[in-house]
Amino acid sequence: MRRVLGVIGICALAAAALVAGVAAGTGNATVPTAKAATVPTITVTMTDFKFKLSKASYAKVGKVKFKVVNKGKIGHDFKINNVKTKLLDPGKTQTITVNFKKKGRFAYLCTVTGHAKLGMKGTFAIAVAPITTTSTTGTTTTSTTTTTVTGPATTVNVNMIDYGYQMSATTIPQGTVTFVIKNSGNEIHNFDLQGKKVGALLGANGTETWTVGLAAGTYQIICDVPFHVDRGMTATLTVTP
Repeated sequence: MRRVLGVIGICALAAAALVAGVAAGTGNATVPTAKAATVPTITVTMTDFKFKLSKASYAKVGKVKFKVVNKGKIGHDFKINNVKTKLLDPGKTQTITVNFKKKGRFAYLCTVTGHAKLGMKGTFAIAVAPITTTSTTGTTTTSTTTTTVTGPATTVNVNMIDYGYQMSATTIPQGTVTFVIKNSGNEIHNFDLQGKKVGALLGANGTETWTVGLAAGTYQIICDVPFHVDRGMTATLTVTP
């Protein structure tokens, strides 16, 4: 009888140990955790004076990283949805994370004075179709105005350098004037005949040709790139009756 009771006791202890082991195993079991959402990264390349984004849109509302790289020759920054990089010197990079809480098109720009006016702006689309834009900076373009002024046709060759204008003539008769413009400088420049025609931003060796009708008077010419006027990039054109 004692032998039977001993066997029963041993079995009971073994069973209790087994139950404890199972309970302990259950308590130490790893509970799967939710996988963190992947934040997309958009590369923003800045030059003088243009933004190029690796993608113009993202399909979902939420966080987006912007890796901003300055490949220009002067400082720029990048601002979108009230989040902005610091002023980045040439060759510098910064990554910012922006939380878009609703779908739509969000404007971005460089906040340095005058840079947005020169083309450093655009829109990034969240869960909507992006807007497609084109630029003529650094390309050869030809345009003609419809303004008609009585007088002979004149051609003025304009050579833009860092930082000045070399013009084949600075006094011409009123009439139709064709400007043949080339950028021989290393930096971006333009030929802004104030009040009449704003020329395109041209990179090194860029050219353009356009025609305007000019009545008698004095016309100021400037380069719209920030600080270029301060460095002397202005000229005067006199048009006689």
